[in-house]
Amino acid sequence: MKTLLPVSILCAGLALSANAFATGLATCDSGPESGWKSQDTLKEQLTAKGWQVRRIKVDGGCYEVYAVDDKGTRVEAYFDPRDLAPVPTKAGERKK
Repeated sequence: MKTLLPVSILCAGLALSANAFATGLATCDSGPESGWKSQDTLKEQLTAKGWQVRRIKVDGGCYEVYAVDDKGTRVEAYFDPRDLAPVPTKAGERKK
């Protein structure tokens, strides 16, 4: 009984940490960063479409964008850093 609580805490900690290191909903085979377009270029492209870009970061070899789109909807979108094309996300894995 004395070891049950520490073991339970350890298991819970491991389960939570696994999610912390998971990549996002998309991955890109984008090659070396020397061939990537800049995040500023992506931001300009999206702003021209009416998006309000909040944050851009690299995740899974893609640019992950947090923004409000031209319809006022908050979005998390992924783009290939080589050509800035949208990348489809893995269906059914989006957290609501």
